[in-house]
Amino acid sequence: MAGISHSAGDVAKVRPPSGAAIIAALKAADLREVVAVPDIVTSDGLLWPISRDPEFRLTRICKEDEGVSICGAMSYNGTRAILLMQQTGLMDSLNAIRAIGVEYELPVVMMVGLQGKEPHLHPDQSASYGVRIIRPVLDAMSLSHSLIEAPGDEAHIPQAVAAAYAASRPHVFLIGRPPEAP
Repeated sequence: MAGISHSAGDVAKVRPPSGAAIIAALKAADLREVVAVPDIVTSDGLLWPISRDPEFRLTRICKEDEGVSICGAMSYNGTRAILLMQQTGLMDSLNAIRAIGVEYELPVVMMVGLQGKEPHLHPDQSASYGVRIIRPVLDAMSLSHSLIEAPGDEAHIPQAVAAAYAASRPHVFLIGRPPEAP
C-alpha cells in the first residue's frame, strides 16, 4: 500500500492517517450515526472528535455485537451508520456479522482499530496473532474490507460506504495506525 514503510527506521517518515480527513470522508458518505465501543487506536483521532461534533449522533454501547444489530436496524429506515470498535470486538461479533450483515444482507459498516499492529508492517505480517488473522477471517467470510493506514487512504471511504449500501453488504475499514487528532 502506498505510503507505508517496511522498515522500523522509516516509520517516523510516514505520517499516520488524518482523523480530520477520515471524519470529513464519513460526512461525505452521509454517515451521521456513530455507534461505538471505545478503542485505543481510534479514540483520540476519531471517537473523541466525533463526540464533540454536532453533525454526528454518537451512541455508546457495551458490546460490539449490539452495535452490529443497531447499525443493521438503522439501515431499514435509510439511516447510514458506522460502528467503531477494536479487532477483538470484531472477532467477538463474527456471528452477529454473519447473521445480520451476510445472511440478512444488511449494510453494516465498521471501522476497526488494529490494536497491537506495528506501524511499519502490513497487518498480515504482524507479530500479533490477533492482528495477523483479521484479513484472512474477513476473506473467509467474503466480507469486503480496506486498510486505512496513511494519509490519502481515507479517500475511498465514501465509495466503499456507497458500495456497501448499494449491495446491502458489510464493509470493514481496518485502521492500522492511530489517526492524528484533528
